Amino acid sequence: MKLVIVESPAKTHSIGNYLGKDFKVVSSKGHIRDLATTGKFGLGIDVDNNFEPNYKIKAGRNKDVTALKKDAKEADLVYLATDPDREGEAISYHLYEALGLTDKKYERVVFNEITKNAVLEAFEHPRKIDYDLVKSQETRRMLDRIIGFRLSRLMQSKTEGKSAGRVQSVALKLVVDREREIEAFIPEEYWEITADFDSFIASLEKYNNQKLELHNEEEVNNVLSSLGKEYKVTSVEKKEKARKGVMPFTTSTLQQALINKYSYSSTKTMQIAQKLYEGIDIGSETVGLITYMRTDSTRLSPVFINEAFDYIEKEYGKEYVGAVKKGKKTENVQDAHEAIRCTSVMRTPESIKKYLSDDEYKVYSIIYARSLACLMADSKILSTTILLDNNNYEFKATGSIETFDGFLKVYRPYYSTSDEELPNISEGDILKTDKVDSEQKFTKPKPRYTEATLIQEMEELGIGRPSTYASTMQLLKTRGYVRVIEKKFHPTEIGINITDKLQQGFSDIINVDYTKEMEDDLDNIADNKMDNIKVLRDFYNTFEPLVEKNFKEMEKDAPEETGETCPECGSPMVIRHGKYGKFEACSNYPECKYIKKEEKETVEVCTCLKCGKPIVERKTRRGKVFYGCSNYPKCKEAFWDKPTGDECPECHAMLVEGKDGIKCSSCEYTEQ
Repeated sequence: MKLVIVESPAKTHSIGNYLGKDFKVVSSKGHIRDLATTGKFGLGIDVDNNFEPNYKIKAGRNKDVTALKKDAKEADLVYLATDPDREGEAISYHLYEALGLTDKKYERVVFNEITKNAVLEAFEHPRKIDYDLVKSQETRRMLDRIIGFRLSRLMQSKTEGKSAGRVQSVALKLVVDREREIEAFIPEEYWEITADFDSFIASLEKYNNQKLELHNEEEVNNVLSSLGKEYKVTSVEKKEKARKGVMPFTTSTLQQALINKYSYSSTKTMQIAQKLYEGIDIGSETVGLITYMRTDSTRLSPVFINEAFDYIEKEYGKEYVGAVKKGKKTENVQDAHEAIRCTSVMRTPESIKKYLSDDEYKVYSIIYARSLACLMADSKILSTTILLDNNNYEFKATGSIETFDGFLKVYRPYYSTSDEELPNISEGDILKTDKVDSEQKFTKPKPRYTEATLIQEMEELGIGRPSTYASTMQLLKTRGYVRVIEKKFHPTEIGINITDKLQQGFSDIINVDYTKEMEDDLDNIADNKMDNIKVLRDFYNTFEPLVEKNFKEMEKDAPEETGETCPECGSPMVIRHGKYGKFEACSNYPECKYIKKEEKETVEVCTCLKCGKPIVERKTRRGKVFYGCSNYPKCKEAFWDKPTGDECPECHAMLVEGKDGIKCSSCEYTEQ
């Protein structure tokens, strides 16, 4: 018997069918080991002994590991078939270690899609664990643990904040910096003048061939008084232009597209994409409908390209066949595996719609359309520019009409166009109108980030990676560092305060450039170009003295006064933050230990996935916060960790906010 270990239970059935009866396919249910919380600062890392990690079996996973050991012992050969990225490589390494495997008894296989051909091909070309990838992931995990634990503890002691992190805090800084740009922005007045010719509108652009800028109403009135009713057409220029097609989806562009089209959060998008990747029962088989959904590459496999070209020519005509587009090669792109695409162009969204939920159908449809569109010909437009003269004032009108739809044949529902046809007029024509309008306007600052634009900015700046975008967005919201108002991120007072404190003490570390350099170092470790211990040592020797210094010197935020006085000693009452949240207490503590009894207040957190009623914040008799369904005792859903309202992509239970990020309240799924 040959044993195959994958990450997710959802993959076991389809992969087992592909491989046949000689193989037993089981799931590790994600990571089985993690850093302990023992040792210096509870890091689980021996920083004084070459940063030796102390791994332990994750809580509640001992039975699973025992079962995996039994299966491995009975197997002739063990295939480690975890995901095709650094995280998956690390999971394979931990399985190798925890199960006591030997090099002779295991192989590592990777596949980018869960289809029969891809899986069988992967098993034809097994390899061993790539320890450079493992070192890179391990270094990332240790850096995140050191920064997260130490800065979070510091912020908890000095502010109302709960956490800080390597990527999270830089993303928050982007939001805070943008807010301050908006606050400091001084609008400048300007005016626009347009002439309405019924069939089109022309805008004033120049005077005496010089660009004209109007700054006040007096200048506008001078122009208006100089205009006559006749406009001479001085130029009609028509050009055929290409409307460039789209690139294949990466993790960030998929998330941006779904946010913009359906207002799906990045977390929701990744949960749905995970299901489509792991496999959907489409009647005849259970098959992965899309390739691996955590990628920053725009590369496509030659096999798929040829399949898509044949399909496009057959379905739409030879003129619709495009070319393989080359994306911008940036230094922070890992290009470990393909872009996100459908696994077969023959599985059209309509043909499998009955097997998909509404959300799954929407996500699959846009991925399918993009998979074809990125290989189709450019759309073509006929662009027209008309220039008109009125007493040396030049007005301009532009328009365009689509002459060939190209890639929009399949991608139009997801692509915004604003074509406007101009009338057929000729140079020398005289047009008349007395409908001339002026409008006062003011310059505007850059807009606040939306979830989509913040992810785009993070990708362009090289901070974070495909696996971190969704969890970073979720953390900013669940920690209360941003409020989302009309889809835009507004930093809260806590978020602004934490950013200021971190910049006060760690400006050389919590910034875009340093975070990008750290990502580059991790890439170099993965490529065996840099020593991971040196990276950790250089960082720690800079970082830890700063932490110690700020524990001593950073000023603690003064507690907020409530405006009431203590009934026992007359001192001002203040708001304090304890283990179980806010409470009102005497400012004269410890001399006076008066605490105001809390009036019960129902705080709705999210909606119960089982009954649809609100889940509310509650407290035990000892004051410990938990979260329970308001429909109790009819519904007994309850959680110690704060629920998010989203369901687990593996078992569909509630996702909750744990100490180290988003995790499932039932199974071992954690959001990477």
